[in-house]
Amino acid sequence: MKVAITGAKGMLGTTLMNTLEGHELFALDREDCDVTKPSLVCSVFEKIKPDVVIHCAAMTSVDLCESKQFEAWKTNAFGTTNVAHACYKTGAKLIAISTDYVFDGELDRPYNEYDEPNGGLNAYAKSKWAAEQAVRSLCPNHLVARVAWLYGEDGPSFVHTMVRLADGTRSEIKVVKDQIGNPTSTKAVADALRSILNHPELVGTVHLTCEGEASWFEFAKKIFELKGINQKVVPCTSDQYPTPAKRPHNSRLQKLVLKESGIYQMPHWEDALNDFLSSQKKD
Repeated sequence: MKVAITGAKGMLGTTLMNTLEGHELFALDREDCDVTKPSLVCSVFEKIKPDVVIHCAAMTSVDLCESKQFEAWKTNAFGTTNVAHACYKTGAKLIAISTDYVFDGELDRPYNEYDEPNGGLNAYAKSKWAAEQAVRSLCPNHLVARVAWLYGEDGPSFVHTMVRLADGTRSEIKVVKDQIGNPTSTKAVADALRSILNHPELVGTVHLTCEGEASWFEFAKKIFELKGINQKVVPCTSDQYPTPAKRPHNSRLQKLVLKESGIYQMPHWEDALNDFLSSQKKD
């Protein structure tokens, strides 16, 4: 199967390139296929003629998107529109990577794939929600795959930030305790997508986050525990740690479609984190 991956040099794209063995892979990064240029995207896809496009290219720094909203909309919304149109023209299935942040976090339970997003709380979320809508409108043969709290090889990610901050120069690190979600490794997402590629009948929306839940505070404590780092972590509220972009308090995603289909079982977040940190020690 021919599989093209946009954003192939990014954190998830890199993991996908290393995981999807057995397929003919085409790594497309900005130098090869700038998704904000519609004619270029179409010409690249027409040349490759991929069976599937996994669209990872995005502006993912949530706070940067808030300060550079034009760039966020251009890359995330307009760029995805171009990819969806090119997939439809060339007959490729589109697997578009999206985010938990399309929900506002006000629900008192995990969000499933049938809950209606409201566009989220920040520019990043709104641009990604617009991207989802473009995919559904322009490319019927699609799968919107929502991920969350992602970390992977080389970062940047929360895991890398916590390890960097625990350099022995800080007596304590304050971490938000009132935002809850599903810490998820790129390896877990890539493994799920590898299985999904064998099931072309799966279309629509799917949540690909690890099982279990944690606050950022609990996530940080587990990182240090598994790394064997003696670092004091102090919980704080979102109000006590303001950021340019507002985050939802509830980012939990239920994997209802995966369970309904029986295609794949996501690992627990603690197991995935342990596997990731163990692999880092070997490098």
